[in-house]
Amino acid sequence: MLIPLLLTVSAAAQEVEIAANPIAEIAEATEIDGGTASYYGRELAGNRTANGERFDPGQLTAAHRTLPFGSLVRVTNMANGDSVVVRINDRGPFHRGRVIDVSHAAAREIGMHRSGTARVKLALLADD
Repeated sequence: MLIPLLLTVSAAAQEVEIAANPIAEIAEATEIDGGTASYYGRELAGNRTANGERFDPGQLTAAHRTLPFGSLVRVTNMANGDSVVVRINDRGPFHRGRVIDVSHAAAREIGMHRSGTARVKLALLADD
């Protein structure tokens, strides 16, 4: 009698988690690039990004040279397999050999906040 109750609670928890995270509903991902990522320092907090927003190092955002603003990109750290979904809201990086600059929060999510850079692969996410 306890097992069906646990299964019901587990299924309900999963539904709540998916509903609370709209990114979890994104089905398609197209690998677009790979290379070295870096991250924005906290000293840039409050500065305007290329799309006009104020930079918040606590948000999961990133700069890319060509992707449209608002694009969702999965950034995967090749060293540990950790990944994070970021929203493109700025242009860059302007350092040769870098493919994306992520916010401090995103860097923490994929374990690159101490090293400052990481080898990553990028996948563009698209709604169904």
